[in-house]
Amino acid sequence: MICAVVPAHNEAGRIGKVVAKLLSLPVDLTIVVVNGSTDGTWAEIKRFPPAKIKPVFFAPALGVDVPRAIGAACALKSGAKVTLFVDGDMHRVPLKVLRQLAAAVTGGLDMGLTDCYPPDTPPAAEPLVQQIVAYRRELNEALGLAQLGAASPSHGPHAVSRRLLETVPLEEIAVPPVALCLAARAGLRIGVAAHLPHAALGSPPRSPLHSLRIAATIIGDYIEALAICRGLPRSREKDGVCYDGYNSARRRDLLASFLREMNNPA
Repeated sequence: MICAVVPAHNEAGRIGKVVAKLLSLPVDLTIVVVNGSTDGTWAEIKRFPPAKIKPVFFAPALGVDVPRAIGAACALKSGAKVTLFVDGDMHRVPLKVLRQLAAAVTGGLDMGLTDCYPPDTPPAAEPLVQQIVAYRRELNEALGLAQLGAASPSHGPHAVSRRLLETVPLEEIAVPPVALCLAARAGLRIGVAAHLPHAALGSPPRSPLHSLRIAATIIGDYIEALAICRGLPRSREKDGVCYDGYNSARRRDLLASFLREMNNPA
């Protein structure tokens, strides 16, 4: 069984295209985690036939990557052997990439990543992007996975096995580099399954403030993962700077409550 998990926060006009694309693949169930949406995202999802669509609704915003962990829990409970993660704004991702990710995990990988900075892509000019890419490479090398380059579960669609979801604590899926670190330390198989330049993802342009905060979130996630990798206390601080970004807005309380209710239904 193949499940797709699609986090969606105010993605009206895009979410329908993502779901329609997934319905054209051999995906058995698409779990759309609609959270904090004040536009037509929920109504757009409800227009699809329910046989292969499972919408999960949260009135408050769950924060970065928490919807992914919610969806992963639903996929695991639904019996998924392969779980494909695609953000609700990635309507331009080619079907070929999604097929490659699912096939890689079906074929034995536990985490199949999309490399959004392929070798033939010109280096990023922005210093902040260069810093993020450097952290990604540093973690992959520290994990003995230098062959991944700058590929990351924080960036682009990716797929994971049931074994990974049964091995890595589901709450850690909400911090993608930490999930990668824990999977690697458990001896799970991780590889690049597809290549797609960042510009081809289809994500809409964001404000400069959002870009700065999401960069700080990703950097903090990597600092945290590197600390775990090196056997140090978890921290998001580097050279006296704490990289919080959107981390403190992650609704871990709602995630914990959801996981408790799922494991102990009334």
